[in-house]
Amino acid sequence: MNEDLPLQRNVVSICWLAFIIGTAVLFLIPGIFYNYTHFQPSESYPIQPAVPGETEPLFHSIIQEASDRYQVDPELIRAIIMTESSNNPRAVSRKGARGLMQLMPATAKALGVENIFDPAHNIHGGVRYFRQLLDKFGGDTKMALAAYNAGSRKVRQYQGVPPFETTLYYIKRVFSYYNRYKAELESA
Repeated sequence: MNEDLPLQRNVVSICWLAFIIGTAVLFLIPGIFYNYTHFQPSESYPIQPAVPGETEPLFHSIIQEASDRYQVDPELIRAIIMTESSNNPRAVSRKGARGLMQLMPATAKALGVENIFDPAHNIHGGVRYFRQLLDKFGGDTKMALAAYNAGSRKVRQYQGVPPFETTLYYIKRVFSYYNRYKAELESA
């Protein structure tokens, strides 16, 4: 039995060494297991200076342009973007939705979005899609939001807002931001 004791010490030492190296790798190389890329301004989308009172000045002009084009309230677009991605143009969800308005790649392709991470492409595609949902559900914003979150098929299946906790929370959160943005606009 004494002959096995050095072998056991070696195994324990190797395990501790592997644990220490693994822990060091996790702490010394941030982001190795986190799929996040910081927004990088590009030639087509340079950083604009912040304007006091605006929560996301970088995207204001794009939101206004898409709002005018597709006849959707710009404050609602802002609320959807905040709810979907917290204004992160490089956001990627666990299910694969991408960009500011969290478009699925197949949806983005169907909408003609060329670069899903380009804020202008993503916002125009997302607002166009939301406009289609508004039209499909007779202008009912709540139903269009439910479809944006859970899918049109689920809204039709339940003949209304699906009883999913995540969808109900999503709608509540969008309206909360929407009301806040409307109040900011009125007080400005």
